[in-house]
Amino acid sequence: MAPENVALVKPDGKPVRALVVDDEPAISELVSMALRYEKFEVRTAASGQAAVAEAKDFHPDIIVLDIMLPDFDGLEVMRRIRADNADVPVLFLTAKDSVADRVVGLTAGGDDYVTKPFSVEELVARIRGIVRRSILASEAREDPEIIVGDLVLNEETYEVFRGDSRVELTATEFELLRYLMRNPKRVLSKAQILDRVWSYDFGGRSSIVEIYISYLRKKIDTLGPAMIHTVRGVGYVLRPVD
Repeated sequence: MAPENVALVKPDGKPVRALVVDDEPAISELVSMALRYEKFEVRTAASGQAAVAEAKDFHPDIIVLDIMLPDFDGLEVMRRIRADNADVPVLFLTAKDSVADRVVGLTAGGDDYVTKPFSVEELVARIRGIVRRSILASEAREDPEIIVGDLVLNEETYEVFRGDSRVELTATEFELLRYLMRNPKRVLSKAQILDRVWSYDFGGRSSIVEIYISYLRKKIDTLGPAMIHTVRGVGYVLRPVD
């Protein structure tokens, strides 16, 4: 069974902001509707000049940017916007399908591209993936160590300690624990965990969450009082020990 539509939000809980830039109203509206369904906050622009002005006012977290615009092209739009917001990710939309055109967009600093005509589902999945990676990169820059009670996770060294005991985790176990520790005392549903840890923007087996939660419990909760709790019918939560 496919998981529920899970809103991808920023670490502060605010919605992701997307700027959609395309001079074809039908495409702009289609992409905007899809992203609003994903709970994104969306603004649109139909020209390069309008896009630059909107970006300065809106401060988007991602830009969906058509290469071909009526005034100047998407590469110039990206250059001007990144003069003020150097880290904003960009996904290019293009009607061109040659390898050379794709390479130009990516080597110029684009994060991904989708050629027209495109699948809305694929486009949304690509956008969510870019935003998710951008959020993780931002979190890692702020502070490599996450501390909840006597549990410490270092995002740079990939080391985990509970008290004085080092905990050896697989890559997936590490990602799951990181997500729980980034949201202490917050109950996370299986759908939210699937979306963030496994990037399942399509149907996924929720039972895999139960399996990996049990793996973590064997490695974390055996070293002291239980920290990982099940909220029946809702999901899982990591709580520091009082």
